[in-house]
Amino acid sequence: MDQRSDRDIEQGYSTAEFVAKLRRLADALEQGERFKIQICGERISVPADAVYTIEHEREEGREEIEFQIKWSSK
Repeated sequence: MDQRSDRDIEQGYSTAEFVAKLRRLADALEQGERFKIQICGERISVPADAVYTIEHEREEGREEIEFQIKWSSK
């Protein structure tokens, strides 16, 4: 069984890189396929039945939007 350690990282991307990743995600969603991505050296495979949410935060004059993808690793 693959036992991965907990992890909480944030990776920055250029606009072009971010757009390319969003396009690949949208293509995978439309085709009902897994979405595969590498973040800080770790390969991640997101199942087609993952839950997708968008979060908006506002605090002390700063705002943030997070596109979130959640699933259970079994």
